[in-house]
Amino acid sequence: MTFLEFLRDKLLLLLFHMLCMLLSFIYFSICGLKNNQMFLLYILWFFLLAVWFFVSWYRRNRYFREIFQILDELDKPYLISEVMPDSWRLEDRLCRRLLKQSNKSVIDAIHHLENERTEYKEFIENWIHEVKLPLTAMNLICDNRKRKDSWCPEDTRRLKSLLGELENDVDKALYYARSDTVCQDYMIREIPLKEVVLAAIHRIQSYLIQNGAVIDMQVGDVNVYCDDKWLEFILNQIFLNAVKYKKEDVCRISIDTSRENNCTALTVEDNGIGILDSEIGRIFDKGFTGTNGRHNRQSTGIGLYLCRKLCRKLGISIEARSKEGEYTKILLHFPDGSSHFSRDGQNAEA
Repeated sequence: MTFLEFLRDKLLLLLFHMLCMLLSFIYFSICGLKNNQMFLLYILWFFLLAVWFFVSWYRRNRYFREIFQILDELDKPYLISEVMPDSWRLEDRLCRRLLKQSNKSVIDAIHHLENERTEYKEFIENWIHEVKLPLTAMNLICDNRKRKDSWCPEDTRRLKSLLGELENDVDKALYYARSDTVCQDYMIREIPLKEVVLAAIHRIQSYLIQNGAVIDMQVGDVNVYCDDKWLEFILNQIFLNAVKYKKEDVCRISIDTSRENNCTALTVEDNGIGILDSEIGRIFDKGFTGTNGRHNRQSTGIGLYLCRKLCRKLGISIEARSKEGEYTKILLHFPDGSSHFSRDGQNAEA
């Protein structure tokens, strides 16, 4: 900051002093004060004003030079408000307070991005291990069936099942990457729920057959407001979890619908190993695998986390009910048209 720049900033104050000098000159002239006395008075006035301006400029210039020097030495310049030198001036204190409030939002945004980056890195690491399982199994089948006459229909079914798992893993990575920008890639409209459920079953049909899953579907001809593509992915994750945590006997999955308080409820129930009461509230948390997941190497704790995240974006509520050793129920609640769009508007504003 040069002295000239400082004077330009104080232009109004200079004009005020000049006006005061002019008015005082008129007043002293009327009062009959001698010219040499007024000359001495204005010389003293100019001198004191010049000294005040110079001292003020010097102190302000030193203050800001110190701030810029600190800024140059900082690894994270947005933290400047935390190390700014103290000042007795009110405007400096207010400026520091504004910087702190502004920088807090920047720091929060940076922490959010860092957390997202860490989460994505952890997801990719887990995803790579998950993808290796079907790839390894397919390689083993091919290695054990090098002779043409050794290939059998069961191998084909097994390969199709493994390809289905691999496709689901790829979809999971894709939907995870898009989960924060759902609003850019979805269209809420009235869709037939039964068709989406059948499409989800058909998509993983080979996997269900390979694992001996029996589907009991009692879905009526009801329509709900949702995006069919994203809903199909959510249902796929629920079905895959039902098979993944099945008992040794037949895996039975029951699907039905009901009406509850201005919404349509879709219930997916399996006769699997169930979930502990102490863990039922955490199964939608990212990376949570629980007691059952420790005995199942395929568990990553991502599937149901994605389901809840996407459901929130789509305006659907999801909940789980279970009894250890007997069953697990996943319920999806689809609001009716008016309720859904009012909720969707609130989500957009948030």
